[in-house]
Amino acid sequence: MSDTELGLTLLALARAAIGERLELPARPGALDPLHARLSEPSATFVTLTQGGRLRGCIGSLDAYRPLAADVRANAQAAAFRDPRFSPLSAAEFALTTVEVSLLTPPEPIACRDEAGLLAQLRPGTDGLILHYGRCRGTFLPQVWDSLPEPQRFVGELKRKAGLPADFWHQDLRVARYEVVKWAETS
Repeated sequence: MSDTELGLTLLALARAAIGERLELPARPGALDPLHARLSEPSATFVTLTQGGRLRGCIGSLDAYRPLAADVRANAQAAAFRDPRFSPLSAAEFALTTVEVSLLTPPEPIACRDEAGLLAQLRPGTDGLILHYGRCRGTFLPQVWDSLPEPQRFVGELKRKAGLPADFWHQDLRVARYEVVKWAETS
């Protein structure tokens, strides 16, 4: 399965999973959901947008279930359980664009302070995970589009994780990952 075929299949699986929850008829033309790649453990995020604005985004940071199951679960979670939004309605679904991001395994970043972290970042490429105690947050690499300055990117991620933007502690753990993403076209 090529990357393009995989992407089209994942987008079809995500849309079908949301449609099933909305009790809508299945769309014809979905690609073979039984391909071997779809049974491999994978971590994904599903992002929903309407008119270019975020409408839901939920995902997995660790590959603990098969790719097809992860996309289906994250699509339904993004549509119906993102705490920032009310559940998606059938009327809204027709106006919603689906994006699926397939994550690489996270790699720890060794750094003693924020300056060391900032020096290692690859804007536009790195997704980041911050973890301190019970606080944890992530930004997909796509967030660089709206937060292109590394210090602000990290500061906003700390806020998302429930920490002050200027927080630093020697026990703060940081990891990076990359994504391959596919989005529906209008």
